[in-house]
Amino acid sequence: MANQFEPQQTSLDDDLRMLSETLEEVLKSSGDKADEKYIEIKSRAEQALNDVQSRLSSATDSYCAKAKTVVRQADSYVHDKPWHGVGVGAAVGLVIGLLLRR
Repeated sequence: MANQFEPQQTSLDDDLRMLSETLEEVLKSSGDKADEKYIEIKSRAEQALNDVQSRLSSATDSYCAKAKTVVRQADSYVHDKPWHGVGVGAAVGLVIGLLLRR
């Protein structure tokens, strides 16, 4: 079930990284350095970029920690009750087989 959301999250992470890299390039290469309005906008954009990067970093760490917790719980459940794991696997295989048969 975690795999279902992984491509979407990876895509979102990649999009946000690309956006932040593009914004960094724009901030480095544009505007008249003497213009006060440019300096103010650049300062706000840099602050927003730093905020987004820090939130993205902490969110990624949080997702990894949650995934590891779920994997550990599933592993301990299967080790504690191996026949339940076999039964669930057989049931899932049966359902997939019936769906593919049609």
